[in-house]
Amino acid sequence: METSRPLAVVTGASSGIGLELALQCASNGFDLVIASDRSQAEAEREIRARGARVRSIIADLGTEEGVEQLVGAIGGARVDALLANAGQGLGKAFLDQDFEALRHIVDTNITGTLALIHRIGRTMRDQGAGRILITGSIAGFMPGTFQAVYNGTKAFVDSFTEALRNEIKDSDGVTLTTLMPGPVDTEFFARGDMLDTSVGADPNKRDAADVAKDGWDALMSGKASIFSGWKTKVQGVLANVTPGSVLAEQHRKMAEPGSAED
Repeated sequence: METSRPLAVVTGASSGIGLELALQCASNGFDLVIASDRSQAEAEREIRARGARVRSIIADLGTEEGVEQLVGAIGGARVDALLANAGQGLGKAFLDQDFEALRHIVDTNITGTLALIHRIGRTMRDQGAGRILITGSIAGFMPGTFQAVYNGTKAFVDSFTEALRNEIKDSDGVTLTTLMPGPVDTEFFARGDMLDTSVGADPNKRDAADVAKDGWDALMSGKASIFSGWKTKVQGVLANVTPGSVLAEQHRKMAEPGSAED
């Protein structure tokens, strides 16, 4: 994609946090390449309404083909910001879940994210400039009873970003920021079949626009990480001093199927 303005690549941009991150980019002078596994027509309209150019790719970023499709859409353009937000969740007990669905969660949240960061991160290092934002989660700080695989993937992402940040600390001009939200009012819970859980039915989840603004501000200031919202910050602190068995039981109360009715 040819552009005279800085270029941002945003994944998972069809709705929720990803859409709001894309709108932050558009409102702050970036053109965009956006990718999701479903139509982004509404996202395209909103981005263009903010004066930005956008190229939209429908691709499954949990597959090699999907990652290659996105990289091909970028072409030889210089990427100034990568906002790796694509991710999926799945509720209910691990032994009752479909294994192929579980595998796809891992492939999307971990493998596809790593592949994209590896490709674009290398280019940023070579060009001596670039900003990367990875959407992690407070879920990575606690054993995810009834969300075991999702929380496990986010634990990986949270750990990976800390390690990669240290590896590139001497790469002048390249920054890596981790956005760690708590529960957010998005389609995540509906797509993950978690609307019958206490956390899924909670009407007080954070607004995606507020979370994206936190992430954007942290990205542009070069912060290492940001817990979005004071409740999330408190959860992060407590998770570091609370036994895993206790955290697992607490998570059970939030994510157990049918807990919304308790």
